[in-house]
Amino acid sequence: MSDDIVIIGLAITSSWGNGHATTYRSLVKGLHQRRRRVLFLEQDQPWYARHRDAPESPYCETQLYRDLADLRLRFARRIAAADVVIVGSYVCDGREVCDLVLEQARGVRAFYDIDTPVTLSRLAADQCGYLRADQVPGFDIILSFAGGPAIERLQGEFGARRAAPLYCSVDLDAYRPKVMRRSVDLGYMGTYSSDRQPALEALLNEAARRLPSRSFMVVGAQYPEPLDWPRNVRRVQHLPPAQHADFYNRQRFTLNVTRAEMRRCGYSPSVRLFEAAACGAPLISDEWPGLHEVFAPGVEILTAGGAQDVIDVLTQLSEHERLSIAAAARERVLETHSSVQRAAELESRIEDVKSCCSPRRAYARRTPEARCALS
Repeated sequence: MSDDIVIIGLAITSSWGNGHATTYRSLVKGLHQRRRRVLFLEQDQPWYARHRDAPESPYCETQLYRDLADLRLRFARRIAAADVVIVGSYVCDGREVCDLVLEQARGVRAFYDIDTPVTLSRLAADQCGYLRADQVPGFDIILSFAGGPAIERLQGEFGARRAAPLYCSVDLDAYRPKVMRRSVDLGYMGTYSSDRQPALEALLNEAARRLPSRSFMVVGAQYPEPLDWPRNVRRVQHLPPAQHADFYNRQRFTLNVTRAEMRRCGYSPSVRLFEAAACGAPLISDEWPGLHEVFAPGVEILTAGGAQDVIDVLTQLSEHERLSIAAAARERVLETHSSVQRAAELESRIEDVKSCCSPRRAYARRTPEARCALS
């Protein structure tokens, strides 16, 4: 029996230092609930091996492979026979993995870009390590973490046959409100990023310095040791996903800070937005294009341009207003951003591909010499 869907992704067994694992876990659970058989292939990496918080999934078959040769030897037949094969962004040796899938897969061939703004900025310069520009038209569909203008660029600039947004989603069984003491006034979860740190410094650390009696918390790996954290900011290196819901339920507000490339691109909601909202934690976010299409500012989410905006929210917003915003955001997530809804959305995109009458272009791997000639 062939697999319904094969996904070759960065990580699903470990959430350490990446946002891909929770995105994939939610999606495969939704697919499982819709009775899809999924095989997830992940390259065995030492940094994930040391931090595996989900070595096996009850919702899909998970297999680790050593390298590209091992992937080809052990899984080429299943890739060829699958109804749908999806390659994710940031996969190690991703260009070669894409070549393998485009050559071998007989079913629908899709690329799921969980890092679209980064990809777009690097493709034209041939600096994207997991995808080449000449591979984009080879896929039947590009599924994009970003919507809006990113979709137009993928089709108009890079020749994607089809491109459609497929945002992250949240597992509503795992992320839900709990009766807990709100001991953290403002919390933030995210791996260190140099382009995101100035905003975190302005929105959280500066607010903490000016509100010494309030409590703050930052969870995330890879922060440099020399960083100066205010005394009332508690630092935690890593929380496994099983503890994320408790983390959000302890907060009066949750902060969202967007990476620079994603902020410029817009229409790129983080999975943390959906997870926090599902737990009933009201959101404060930096502003970016397309935010209004995900949550209604002032009604379902609050925006901040600097520390004073955050301070005003923490000190002046009434409890009734806080709870109202949290409830509205949670309702929005329940309606449009659950794992089952996202899985149904993926199925709809795949069916659109299958129903299209245009013939698939034959894929021929371009040699480095041929790519140079085209540049």
